Amino acid sequence: MKTNDEVTVLLVDDDEVDRTVVKRAFRRLKIANPVREATDGVEALAILRGTAGHTKLRSPYLILLDLRMPKMDGLEFLAELRRDTELDTSVVFVLTTSKADEDKTAAYKKQVAGYIVKSNFGEDFMRVVQMIDHFWRVIVFP
Repeated sequence: MKTNDEVTVLLVDDDEVDRTVVKRAFRRLKIANPVREATDGVEALAILRGTAGHTKLRSPYLILLDLRMPKMDGLEFLAELRRDTELDTSVVFVLTTSKADEDKTAAYKKQVAGYIVKSNFGEDFMRVVQMIDHFWRVIVFP
């Protein structure tokens, strides 16, 4: 079994700039955990299941999920994730630009660990990344 130091982050976001900002924040905070990337929910599910030519992502992992994406958006991805008995305990943080109350409510109804609005990629965002790093170091993953 992997330790929490070996938690892999699955970063699901269609915006390359946003993915780069997240990875840069990890490097700046000296978080060396592996990061896998997906550009939409379809690709993320393929990575989690090991289909469509992807190597299956092994536990423990944590998902950082954008909501606004093509093909399969974040809420559709969450619905599919929670229906899959092999993936339904996945730990997911929503990391999105959406401040809409209906998106927050829908995400929390699908048991997300947190809902983070990425409106400010400055120092506030660095604190968010530190919080996520601390989270995976103290919790026990399914």
